[in-house]
Amino acid sequence: MEAVAQPRPAIFIDRDGTISEEVGYVNHPSRYKVYPFAAEAVRLINRAGWLAFLVTNQAGVARGYFAEDMISTVHNLLVAELARGGAKLDAIYYCPHHPTVGASPYRLACDCRKPQPGLITRAAAEHNIALTDSWMIGDRASDIELARNAGVHGAFVLSGYGRGEWEHSRHTFTHQPELIAENLLDAVTQILAANRDRTY
Repeated sequence: MEAVAQPRPAIFIDRDGTISEEVGYVNHPSRYKVYPFAAEAVRLINRAGWLAFLVTNQAGVARGYFAEDMISTVHNLLVAELARGGAKLDAIYYCPHHPTVGASPYRLACDCRKPQPGLITRAAAEHNIALTDSWMIGDRASDIELARNAGVHGAFVLSGYGRGEWEHSRHTFTHQPELIAENLLDAVTQILAANRDRTY
């Protein structure tokens, strides 16, 4: 009988403001800039034996700001940039929908728009993930809500919108993050250090 693989923990990473610069809606590849520390952060995840996923809302499609294929174009740039740094994502999940704006099929009250848990739920269905040991890292309160809704830990970064949200709006957060970090690399380093005795 074939042995069943042990579930592995994952780190789910928000895109704009977390793994790449926050510039508003990215409607052209020239506007997309990956943070210089991103490859090192993802490489650490890879080397620790954890899974690495990108999870992102991209409602610019529903709003008509760009076609859905622009998302793939931008994500190909991200994958290439990470590869140059010896890092890779195990999968990318995105939501192009908006509940009240746009036309079918993108105007949709879906379960994949953060903070709904659909993106993480889909990842869990397609990969062998130990969700209770996993983390969501992002720069918005909605990322921390997503973590709670999906049953993973939540880490909040001060890059992107993070510092402003934390200084001015944290009293309005539905849930507080379990970890606060300067950026993605800092968050990943702290998470892995706290779990260094585990092997996967």
